[in-house]
Amino acid sequence: MALIINDECIACGVCVDECPNEAISEGDPIFVINPDRCTECVGFYDTPQCVEVCPVDAIVPDPEHQETKEELLAKKKRLHGE
Repeated sequence: MALIINDECIACGVCVDECPNEAISEGDPIFVINPDRCTECVGFYDTPQCVEVCPVDAIVPDPEHQETKEELLAKKKRLHGE
């Protein structure tokens, strides 16, 4: 499942540099996560790094983009060629 940034976002930007897939970008007025690039850090870390650093807990699972661990690993391979 991809993640989504909700309205609690304070637009601090700390999540952007944590994403190994460059899935997070500045939106208006809050940051957004591209579900086609979000792997929830599967294959990189044990937990999503953006969730770990978000000071207001604004990053949550996106119910519209549910994926299995295997699907997330396949997406990582597609994005990074690994």
